[in-house]
Amino acid sequence: QVQLVESGGGLVQPGGSLRLSCTASARTFSNYAMGWFRQAPGKEREFVAAISYGGFNTYYADSAKGRFTMSRDNARNTVYLQMNNLKPEDTAVYYCAGRVSAVPYDNSRARDQWEYDYWGQGTQVTVSS
Repeated sequence: QVQLVESGGGLVQPGGSLRLSCTASARTFSNYAMGWFRQAPGKEREFVAAISYGGFNTYYADSAKGRFTMSRDNARNTVYLQMNNLKPEDTAVYYCAGRVSAVPYDNSRARDQWEYDYWGQGTQVTVSS
């Protein structure tokens, strides 16, 4: 019923930038907190960034802080992840996730993948020279 579709991934050189987008089919998108997670080959899925349903609170992994910026446009049912100064270790499949905000969002819940109800198919980001 609810679909999340990521786009914007690709190949970029170290130090370059990419902007990922995630568009939701849900009419109730504005009620969802949204997150970005990533999974590199041979590694576990890890938290990257998250944003509250109204966009007033954002959360970042230490690895993303200062380089990545998450935002949302509820009118477009879309969230974004602006990634600057990309590094080879950022190479991964990036997944968009949505959480029904029945329980208040906080720093801990934002980082917990099990808090999320809907997931996109992922988009590949490769950082290499």
